[in-house]
Amino acid sequence: MNQSLFRIADLTKDEIFAILNDAQAFLFDQRDWQFPERKLIANLFFEPSTRTHYSFASAEHQLNCRVEHFSAQGSSVEKGESLYDTVKTFASIGYDALVIRHPQDAYFKQLQGLDIPIINAGDGKGNHPTQCLLDLLTIYQEFGHFEGIKVAIIGDIAHSRVAHSMKEAMALLGGEVRFGGPREYIAETDTSDVDDLMRWGDVVMMLRVQHERHAEVMKLSKAQYLSAYGLTQARYDRLAPHAIVMHPAPINRGVEIADALVESEKSRIFKQMSNGVLVRKAVLKRAFGYHFE
Repeated sequence: MNQSLFRIADLTKDEIFAILNDAQAFLFDQRDWQFPERKLIANLFFEPSTRTHYSFASAEHQLNCRVEHFSAQGSSVEKGESLYDTVKTFASIGYDALVIRHPQDAYFKQLQGLDIPIINAGDGKGNHPTQCLLDLLTIYQEFGHFEGIKVAIIGDIAHSRVAHSMKEAMALLGGEVRFGGPREYIAETDTSDVDDLMRWGDVVMMLRVQHERHAEVMKLSKAQYLSAYGLTQARYDRLAPHAIVMHPAPINRGVEIADALVESEKSRIFKQMSNGVLVRKAVLKRAFGYHFE
């Protein structure tokens, strides 16, 4: 059975654990598993991306898929073709699955019902299910459970796919998420002081400062932002002994996190990237309804 993945909220608790367990299997005993029949997959990215785009590509190649990378530039999109018609075209000419990132919030609502698995690689400022799953995998590897785990997310909450998806997931899995950062970056009214959050969290997740969105809102310099809201050495030294530091990347070094702390002992930032390939392999496997023997 083909299964698309649009939102983390579309998954049950059991489905989340099934994906995480498959991702772990790809790390260990099933690392060489491939589709028994070669799949043709197109990555349709309407926004710039490095980690998500090429993490999917790495996962697809490791699963022995044939991979095509779509660019809106030079395509019929420039002639006014709708997203629906673009996707319908790929489904009609023999593609087996599509991975899509698009700047429109919930773009996938216009695509539901199409007879092709679609994996959401990020929509507008709303959903990023595979990023959430790789973050969950990183937390699960560290603590072995989610019940009672406290996740502090600090930064541009209002425009973060990561923050919204993680809050939904942890509510389902028994953890707790709290937000903090500049008032201009946060739509929620329930926020906490950054220093208190960092001492509180088992997981401290820093979010990228999206300068392109806030040039006229925030007047802080990079050094001022780091001092007021970022992970400085002084704040790092006050983290709980067991706490870990995460970031969905790309990182503005010296803004959200002091440069020397990006690869510190508590940092799991590059581990998140490695886990991204495992999770995306698991999600692709799920999309086609395969099971490990």
